[in-house]
Amino acid sequence: MSVADLPRKEANVLKGHEGAVLAARFNSDGNYCLSCGKDRTIRLWNPHRGIHIKTYKSHGREVRDVHVTPDNSKLCSCGGDRQIFYWDVSTGRVIRKFRGHEGEVNAVKFNDYSSVVVSAGYDQSLRAWDCRSHSTEPIQIIDSFQDSVMSVCLTKTEIIGGSVDGIVRTFDIRIGREISDDLGQPVNCISMSNDGNCILASCLDSTLRLLDRSTGEQLQEYKGHTCKSYKLDCCLTNTDAHVTGGSEDGFVYFWDLVDASVVSSFRAHASVVTSVSYHPKDNCMITASVDGTIRTWKT
Repeated sequence: MSVADLPRKEANVLKGHEGAVLAARFNSDGNYCLSCGKDRTIRLWNPHRGIHIKTYKSHGREVRDVHVTPDNSKLCSCGGDRQIFYWDVSTGRVIRKFRGHEGEVNAVKFNDYSSVVVSAGYDQSLRAWDCRSHSTEPIQIIDSFQDSVMSVCLTKTEIIGGSVDGIVRTFDIRIGREISDDLGQPVNCISMSNDGNCILASCLDSTLRLLDRSTGEQLQEYKGHTCKSYKLDCCLTNTDAHVTGGSEDGFVYFWDLVDASVVSSFRAHASVVTSVSYHPKDNCMITASVDGTIRTWKT
Protein backbone atom coordinates (compact mmCIF):
# COMPACT_ATOMS: atom_id res chain seq x y z
CA MET A 1 0.00 0.00 0.00
CA SER A 2 1.50 3.32 -1.06
CA VAL A 3 1.45 6.53 0.96
CA ALA A 4 -0.91 8.03 -1.64
CA ASP A 5 -3.55 5.50 -0.58
CA LEU A 6 -3.64 6.68 3.04
CA PRO A 7 -6.95 8.29 4.02
CA ARG A 8 -6.25 12.01 4.51
CA LYS A 9 -9.31 13.65 2.94
CA GLU A 10 -12.14 14.53 5.28
CA ALA A 11 -15.31 12.84 3.99
CA ASN A 12 -17.73 13.48 6.87
CA VAL A 13 -17.99 15.09 10.29
CA LEU A 14 -20.27 13.28 12.73
CA LYS A 15 -21.73 15.69 15.27
CA GLY A 16 -24.05 14.93 18.16
CA HIS A 17 -21.99 14.16 21.23
CA GLU A 18 -22.01 16.85 23.88
CA GLY A 19 -18.43 16.98 25.08
CA ALA A 20 -15.40 14.81 24.45
CA VAL A 21 -15.69 11.64 22.36
CA LEU A 22 -13.57 8.99 24.07
CA ALA A 23 -13.78 6.16 21.51
CA ALA A 24 -15.00 5.48 17.98
CA ARG A 25 -14.97 2.00 16.48
CA PHE A 26 -15.90 0.56 13.10
CA ASN A 27 -18.07 -2.53 13.21
CA SER A 28 -16.63 -5.73 11.74
CA ASP A 29 -17.59 -5.04 8.10
CA GLY A 30 -16.81 -1.32 8.28
CA ASN A 31 -20.26 -0.15 7.19
CA TYR A 32 -21.13 1.41 10.54
CA CYS A 33 -19.36 2.81 13.56
CA LEU A 34 -20.05 3.28 17.24
CA SER A 35 -18.87 6.13 19.42
CA CYS A 36 -19.04 6.91 23.13
CA GLY A 37 -18.07 9.77 25.34
CA LYS A 38 -18.29 12.16 28.23
CA ASP A 39 -22.01 12.79 27.65
CA ARG A 40 -22.76 9.24 28.92
CA THR A 41 -24.11 8.10 25.54
CA ILE A 42 -23.20 5.60 22.86
CA ARG A 43 -24.07 6.52 19.30
CA LEU A 44 -24.44 4.41 16.16
CA TRP A 45 -23.58 6.06 12.84
CA ASN A 46 -23.19 5.45 9.16
CA PRO A 47 -19.85 7.27 8.84
CA HIS A 48 -19.83 7.01 5.03
CA ARG A 49 -23.09 8.93 4.64
CA GLY A 50 -22.61 11.04 7.74
CA ILE A 51 -25.84 9.83 9.32
CA HIS A 52 -26.65 9.35 13.00
CA ILE A 53 -28.77 6.20 13.43
CA LYS A 54 -29.35 5.62 17.14
CA THR A 55 -28.35 6.74 20.63
CA TYR A 56 -27.95 4.37 23.57
CA LYS A 57 -28.45 5.90 27.03
CA SER A 58 -28.18 4.11 30.35
CA HIS A 59 -24.69 4.75 31.72
CA GLY A 60 -24.48 6.99 34.77
CA ARG A 61 -21.03 8.40 34.02
CA GLU A 62 -18.81 8.88 30.96
CA VAL A 63 -18.61 5.94 28.53
CA ARG A 64 -14.99 5.04 27.81
CA ASP A 65 -15.22 2.13 25.38
CA VAL A 66 -17.66 0.23 23.19
CA HIS A 67 -17.44 -2.95 21.10
CA VAL A 68 -19.98 -4.61 18.81
CA THR A 69 -20.39 -8.30 17.93
CA PRO A 70 -19.46 -9.47 14.41
CA ASP A 71 -23.15 -10.02 13.58
CA ASN A 72 -23.97 -6.47 14.75
CA SER A 73 -26.69 -7.70 17.10
CA LYS A 74 -25.16 -6.88 20.49
CA LEU A 75 -22.80 -4.33 21.91
CA CYS A 76 -20.91 -3.92 25.16
CA SER A 77 -19.78 -0.73 26.82
CA CYS A 78 -18.03 0.47 29.96
CA GLY A 79 -16.95 3.58 31.77
CA GLY A 80 -16.92 5.69 34.86
CA ASP A 81 -19.90 4.03 36.55
CA ARG A 82 -17.82 0.84 37.08
CA GLN A 83 -20.27 -1.31 35.13
CA ILE A 84 -20.20 -3.25 31.87
CA PHE A 85 -23.41 -2.92 29.89
CA TYR A 86 -24.53 -5.60 27.40
CA TRP A 87 -27.01 -4.16 24.89
CA ASP A 88 -29.38 -5.26 22.16
CA VAL A 89 -28.38 -3.09 19.20
CA SER A 90 -31.74 -2.94 17.41
CA THR A 91 -34.00 -2.27 20.41
CA GLY A 92 -31.48 -0.24 22.40
CA ARG A 93 -32.36 -2.30 25.48
CA VAL A 94 -29.78 -3.18 28.13
CA ILE A 95 -29.86 -6.99 28.38
CA ARG A 96 -27.47 -7.24 31.30
CA LYS A 97 -25.25 -5.15 33.56
CA PHE A 98 -22.07 -6.70 34.93
CA ARG A 99 -20.89 -5.25 38.23
CA GLY A 100 -17.75 -6.19 40.11
CA HIS A 101 -14.99 -3.77 39.18
CA GLU A 102 -13.99 -1.59 42.11
CA GLY A 103 -13.26 1.45 39.95
CA GLU A 104 -13.79 2.90 36.49
CA VAL A 105 -13.69 0.46 33.58
CA ASN A 106 -11.36 1.53 30.77
CA ALA A 107 -11.91 -0.98 27.97
CA VAL A 108 -14.15 -3.84 26.81
CA LYS A 109 -13.94 -6.52 24.10
CA PHE A 110 -16.10 -9.43 22.99
CA ASN A 111 -14.43 -12.77 22.33
CA ASP A 112 -14.64 -14.32 18.84
CA TYR A 113 -17.84 -16.15 19.67
CA SER A 114 -19.56 -13.09 21.22
CA SER A 115 -20.25 -15.22 24.28
CA VAL A 116 -17.80 -13.52 26.66
CA VAL A 117 -16.95 -9.88 27.37
CA VAL A 118 -13.54 -9.06 28.86
CA SER A 119 -13.15 -5.76 30.69
CA ALA A 120 -10.07 -3.81 31.82
CA GLY A 121 -10.31 -1.80 35.00
CA TYR A 122 -8.76 0.95 37.05
CA ASP A 123 -8.84 -1.61 39.90
CA GLN A 124 -5.79 -3.33 38.32
CA SER A 125 -7.80 -6.29 37.01
CA LEU A 126 -9.12 -7.90 33.85
CA ARG A 127 -12.50 -9.60 34.27
CA ALA A 128 -14.34 -11.98 31.95
CA TRP A 129 -18.15 -12.10 31.92
CA ASP A 130 -20.42 -14.73 30.41
CA CYS A 131 -23.06 -12.99 28.26
CA ARG A 132 -25.29 -16.09 28.18
CA SER A 133 -25.34 -16.73 31.93
CA HIS A 134 -27.62 -14.94 34.37
CA SER A 135 -24.88 -14.95 36.95
CA THR A 136 -23.56 -11.52 37.83
CA GLU A 137 -20.19 -12.94 38.91
CA PRO A 138 -17.23 -12.83 36.50
CA ILE A 139 -16.13 -16.22 35.16
CA GLN A 140 -12.49 -15.16 35.48
CA ILE A 141 -10.51 -12.44 37.26
CA ILE A 142 -6.89 -11.69 36.32
CA ASP A 143 -5.32 -9.45 38.93
CA SER A 144 -1.56 -9.74 38.48
CA PHE A 145 -1.33 -6.12 37.32
CA GLN A 146 0.35 -3.50 39.51
CA ASP A 147 -1.61 -0.51 38.19
CA SER A 148 -4.68 0.43 36.15
CA VAL A 149 -5.38 -1.83 33.15
CA MET A 150 -6.04 0.47 30.20
CA SER A 151 -6.58 -1.78 27.21
CA VAL A 152 -7.36 -5.39 26.27
CA CYS A 153 -6.95 -7.55 23.15
CA LEU A 154 -8.28 -11.07 22.63
CA THR A 155 -7.25 -13.99 20.46
CA LYS A 156 -9.04 -17.33 20.34
CA THR A 157 -6.96 -18.61 23.26
CA GLU A 158 -5.44 -15.55 24.93
CA ILE A 159 -6.31 -12.41 26.83
CA ILE A 160 -3.75 -9.61 26.45
CA GLY A 161 -3.77 -6.58 28.78
CA GLY A 162 -1.82 -3.34 28.73
CA SER A 163 -1.30 -1.49 31.99
CA VAL A 164 0.02 1.75 33.44
CA ASP A 165 2.57 -0.43 35.26
CA GLY A 166 4.40 -0.60 31.91
CA ILE A 167 3.78 -4.27 31.27
CA VAL A 168 1.86 -6.03 28.51
CA ARG A 169 0.66 -9.36 29.92
CA THR A 170 -0.53 -12.28 27.81
CA PHE A 171 -2.66 -14.97 29.46
CA ASP A 172 -3.12 -18.29 27.69
CA ILE A 173 -6.55 -19.36 28.93
CA ARG A 174 -6.16 -23.02 27.95
CA ILE A 175 -2.97 -23.74 29.86
CA GLY A 176 -3.11 -20.97 32.45
CA ARG A 177 0.24 -19.48 31.46
CA GLU A 178 1.14 -15.81 31.84
CA ILE A 179 3.82 -14.00 29.83
CA SER A 180 4.97 -10.47 30.72
CA ASP A 181 6.66 -7.99 28.39
CA ASP A 182 7.98 -4.98 30.29
CA LEU A 183 8.06 -1.82 28.16
CA GLY A 184 9.31 0.36 31.01
CA GLN A 185 6.74 3.09 30.28
CA PRO A 186 3.03 3.36 31.12
CA VAL A 187 0.94 1.59 28.45
CA ASN A 188 -2.39 3.23 27.64
CA CYS A 189 -3.50 1.33 24.55
CA ILE A 190 -2.66 -1.94 22.83
CA SER A 191 -3.83 -3.25 19.49
CA MET A 192 -2.98 -6.29 17.45
CA SER A 193 -1.64 -6.49 13.92
CA ASN A 194 -4.03 -8.02 11.40
CA ASP A 195 -1.77 -11.05 10.96
CA GLY A 196 -1.87 -11.60 14.73
CA ASN A 197 1.93 -11.67 15.05
CA CYS A 198 2.52 -8.30 16.69
CA ILE A 199 1.18 -6.05 19.42
CA LEU A 200 1.31 -2.29 19.01
CA ALA A 201 1.46 -0.47 22.36
CA SER A 202 0.95 3.24 22.92
CA CYS A 203 3.03 4.50 25.84
CA LEU A 204 2.87 7.74 27.81
CA ASP A 205 6.36 8.79 26.75
CA SER A 206 4.92 9.75 23.34
CA THR A 207 6.14 6.51 21.77
CA LEU A 208 4.38 3.61 20.09
CA ARG A 209 6.18 0.28 20.45
CA LEU A 210 5.79 -2.78 18.24
CA LEU A 211 6.29 -6.15 19.94
CA ASP A 212 6.80 -9.56 18.39
CA ARG A 213 4.15 -11.71 20.12
CA SER A 214 6.10 -14.95 19.90
CA THR A 215 9.40 -13.67 21.33
CA GLY A 216 8.46 -10.46 23.18
CA GLU A 217 11.18 -8.69 21.22
CA GLN A 218 10.64 -5.00 20.53
CA LEU A 219 10.70 -4.65 16.75
CA GLN A 220 10.25 -0.90 16.30
CA GLU A 221 9.42 2.45 17.92
CA TYR A 222 7.26 5.19 16.41
CA LYS A 223 7.65 8.82 17.50
CA GLY A 224 6.65 12.35 16.53
CA HIS A 225 3.22 12.62 18.14
CA THR A 226 2.42 13.80 21.66
CA CYS A 227 0.97 11.34 24.16
CA LYS A 228 1.66 12.19 27.77
CA SER A 229 -1.59 12.48 29.69
CA TYR A 230 -4.48 11.10 27.62
CA LYS A 231 -5.51 7.62 26.59
CA LEU A 232 -4.92 7.67 22.82
CA ASP A 233 -5.74 4.82 20.46
CA CYS A 234 -3.28 3.33 18.02
CA CYS A 235 -3.73 0.70 15.33
CA LEU A 236 -2.28 -0.72 12.14
CA THR A 237 -3.81 -0.12 8.75
CA ASN A 238 -5.70 -3.06 7.26
CA THR A 239 -2.69 -4.20 5.24
CA ASP A 240 -0.32 -3.89 8.24
CA ALA A 241 1.84 -1.62 6.05
CA HIS A 242 1.45 1.44 8.24
CA VAL A 243 0.92 2.34 11.88
CA THR A 244 -1.48 5.13 12.80
CA GLY A 245 -2.36 7.01 15.96
CA GLY A 246 -3.69 10.27 17.31
CA SER A 247 -1.86 13.06 19.06
CA GLU A 248 -2.72 15.44 21.88
CA ASP A 249 -2.24 18.42 19.52
CA GLY A 250 -5.11 17.32 17.23
CA PHE A 251 -2.91 15.65 14.62
CA VAL A 252 -3.10 12.12 13.20
CA TYR A 253 0.14 10.37 12.29
CA PHE A 254 0.97 7.58 9.86
CA TRP A 255 4.28 5.74 10.15
CA ASP A 256 5.89 3.19 7.89
CA LEU A 257 5.66 -0.11 9.77
CA VAL A 258 9.16 -1.28 8.90
CA ASP A 259 11.38 1.80 9.02
CA ALA A 260 9.20 3.87 11.44
CA SER A 261 9.44 7.04 9.37
CA VAL A 262 6.51 9.48 9.57
CA VAL A 263 4.98 9.17 6.11
CA SER A 264 2.09 11.51 6.82
CA SER A 265 0.71 13.73 9.55
CA PHE A 266 -2.18 16.14 9.34
CA ARG A 267 -4.40 18.18 11.64
CA ALA A 268 -7.59 16.16 12.07
CA HIS A 269 -9.26 17.88 15.04
CA ALA A 270 -9.28 21.07 17.07
CA SER A 271 -8.25 19.16 20.19
CA VAL A 272 -6.81 15.83 21.43
CA VAL A 273 -7.40 12.90 19.06
CA THR A 274 -8.58 10.18 21.46
CA SER A 275 -9.48 7.45 19.00
CA VAL A 276 -8.54 6.03 15.61
CA SER A 277 -10.24 3.11 13.90
CA TYR A 278 -9.22 1.76 10.50
CA HIS A 279 -11.68 0.28 8.03
CA PRO A 280 -11.31 -3.54 7.75
CA LYS A 281 -11.13 -3.51 3.93
CA ASP A 282 -11.04 -0.01 2.43
CA ASN A 283 -8.64 2.93 2.64
CA CYS A 284 -10.77 4.71 5.17
CA MET A 285 -10.51 5.60 8.84
CA ILE A 286 -12.46 7.36 11.56
CA THR A 287 -11.04 9.59 14.27
CA ALA A 288 -12.62 10.95 17.44
CA SER A 289 -11.67 13.86 19.62
CA VAL A 290 -12.10 15.85 22.79
CA ASP A 291 -13.53 18.49 20.40
CA GLY A 292 -16.79 16.49 20.35
CA THR A 293 -16.64 15.28 16.75
CA ILE A 294 -15.95 12.05 14.89
CA ARG A 295 -14.47 12.44 11.42
CA THR A 296 -14.42 10.06 8.47
CA TRP A 297 -11.28 10.11 6.32
CA LYS A 298 -10.89 8.70 2.79
CA THR A 299 -8.31 8.85 0.02
